[in-house]
Amino acid sequence: MDTNTIITYLACICFLFIFGRLLVLPIKTILKLVINSIFGGILIYVINWIGSIFGFHIGLNFITAILVGVLGVPGAILLVIIKLII
Repeated sequence: MDTNTIITYLACICFLFIFGRLLVLPIKTILKLVINSIFGGILIYVINWIGSIFGFHIGLNFITAILVGVLGVPGAILLVIIKLII
């Protein structure tokens, strides 16, 4: 095997490793955001279920689910406070 071929293989392996690392981090972040958004939607659903007794309702849509997904329980509390103010 030629020296240039070995260097080319090593360079390709290094490139794939670096490129793979760059892609894995955003995929983990996006996956975490999606999972948290699903839990956020479930949390809003529970708030609406309990709030139906008192005539309280928060719209369940993409934006509110993402907000609760990113912020977690403080995001749900923020939505409740905003709903009470408005």
